[in-house]
Amino acid sequence: MTEESIEAHVAQALEAIARAGDLDGLKEVRLAHAGDRSPLALANRAIGGLPGPEKAAAGKLVGQARGRVNQALGRRQQELEAERDERILVEEAMDLTVAPGRRPLGRRHVLTVTAERMADAMVGMGWEIAEGPQVEAEWFNFDALNFDKDHPARQMQDTFFVEPAKAGLVLRTHTSPVQARSLLERGVPLYVAVPGKTFRTDELDATHTPVFHQLEGLAIDEGLTMAHLKGTLDRLAEAMFGAGIVSRLRPAYFPFTEPSAEMDFRCFVCRGEPTATPCRTCGGTGWIEWGGCGMVHHNVLRACGVDPERYQGFAFGMGVERTAMFRHGIADMRELIEGDVRFNAQFGMEI
Repeated sequence: MTEESIEAHVAQALEAIARAGDLDGLKEVRLAHAGDRSPLALANRAIGGLPGPEKAAAGKLVGQARGRVNQALGRRQQELEAERDERILVEEAMDLTVAPGRRPLGRRHVLTVTAERMADAMVGMGWEIAEGPQVEAEWFNFDALNFDKDHPARQMQDTFFVEPAKAGLVLRTHTSPVQARSLLERGVPLYVAVPGKTFRTDELDATHTPVFHQLEGLAIDEGLTMAHLKGTLDRLAEAMFGAGIVSRLRPAYFPFTEPSAEMDFRCFVCRGEPTATPCRTCGGTGWIEWGGCGMVHHNVLRACGVDPERYQGFAFGMGVERTAMFRHGIADMRELIEGDVRFNAQFGMEI
């Protein structure tokens, strides 16, 4: 254990400490030159075997050497930690003034919201909601509703028949079959609204789709008149398009009602007032056609076991798609079924 060998070990340690480029490298240097198996640690343990007079000089020599190495390790530790902290500030910097990214909220489909709003308006008037099957018996879809055997709607170019055709099953062309089912199941008096999906063999275009939605209403009671029908439709129109809506009934024909009418309401955009350019919503007519209605035909009442001499009723039906298009200014029905999330996003969220 000579002074030259101790100095050589210290010099090697100081050189290794200076070359350490990061904290992990410095840790390896610490183990090699200041750990329990390092040359200076082994030299320190060997002091105990020296003669008494030599122990003090050897202890002082080794102690000073180890002190120099430990001091160098401490200084290099501080330098590398400072460099690491500066690097983190640059590499992991965060701009706390930037708005955080938020997951966009989902939107319920405008048709679902519109149908529920229409149904809620009917419930608010004291009506019940009824449902029925989408694959319907031909008797409920046509016969019970006073459709003649040769009515055009019974042809395959207008109606989807479920094979085999002789099975007498169709995809319902309207929600009116539920009215007949409700009369048979619940009896009278009866006030039911029927929202649901319907099917017809229409080509998909801006104003038609083979799968669409309707809301039908049926009221059967003693003493009902067209005045009750008009009052109900006026209230529903106000719920969907705002207060002050004026409606009118135009004569029409439907197999299941007599008399029958088409229901129009005053345009909620131009209010029927002359404008410099024709109103895009009503085409300048001042009126918007919404749906069909009328007093329930006696044959329908008889088919469902109701005495037409005692009970009278009215029925109406309008398209949910048509209502949504009027409410939100949608020009093309195809937008309702394409599934583009950006389309629904513009309508917000309703519960």
